Amino acid sequence: MRFGRLRDSLRKTSQALAGRLKALVKGRRIDESLWVDVEEVLITSDVGVEATDALVDAARTAAKHGEILKSEDVVPWIRGRMTDRLTAGDHGLRWNEGGTTVVLVAGVNGSGKTTSIAKLTKWVTAQGRSCMVAACDTYRAAAVAQLTIWSERLDVPIVKQSQGADPAAVAFDAAESAASRGVDVLIVDTAGRLHTQRNLMEELGKITRVLGKKIPGAPHETLLVLDGTAGQNGLQQTRRFREHAEVTGLIVSKLDGTAKGGVVLSIKDDLDVPVKFVGTGETADDLAPFEPATFVAALFGDED
Repeated sequence: MRFGRLRDSLRKTSQALAGRLKALVKGRRIDESLWVDVEEVLITSDVGVEATDALVDAARTAAKHGEILKSEDVVPWIRGRMTDRLTAGDHGLRWNEGGTTVVLVAGVNGSGKTTSIAKLTKWVTAQGRSCMVAACDTYRAAAVAQLTIWSERLDVPIVKQSQGADPAAVAFDAAESAASRGVDVLIVDTAGRLHTQRNLMEELGKITRVLGKKIPGAPHETLLVLDGTAGQNGLQQTRRFREHAEVTGLIVSKLDGTAKGGVVLSIKDDLDVPVKFVGTGETADDLAPFEPATFVAALFGDED
């Protein structure tokens, strides 16, 4: 992960979180008013109520046991605990060593899903693996057109059908083509959907079943793209998507435009869904595998 780019993309969150924390603890007594102020900063940075309660309660205990001796120790202590919490779990992409790895990508409209697919495609090919994309958002001609443009720019094959075609049929054709051609990674786009649209959510389950019939174990990853600017709403989106598909990981997009990057910790704490990638800008190169220690260092504005 390119630290400088990540640090720049998290600058707004860093100012809202680390900047305010460092300012409020300076010269303070360790008392209940300090913990109340720390709670406020964490919650307003979208760390979330449950994650905030867990962090502050643990910090109170650490202070009682002499692990935190003065108020200036609070920020590095929280930084370390955040790193520990985010490190748990598998943040790497699951590879199908016996054949084509299928990555299903879902997300609500406007989350940056199609752009994230392009970035993921670029990342896969940069690893020396062949890649194919499947345009299963057949409801919007613009979605297929956009993905086609990206596939041409990145020089990867695309499987698509006419507008209104059965998305599951497109997924099946793509899986069959990828397997027969020995493609390393098949990335399957799906219709942008709200987590409240039950029919589209059920369709996601159908696509998942169809892929598994053609390629054993597929999809090997189901990645949900979350708009980093959505904050705590991303938590509810993740819960609802998981009712219809096994969400194995997250791509958090648009981190460069938000002060709500703390939601990553909230989702990890509440749902135990690992972040796999983070979007740090608008170009095809602006996607990085999630590395907890690097992420937290950038979150706190550390120097490289």
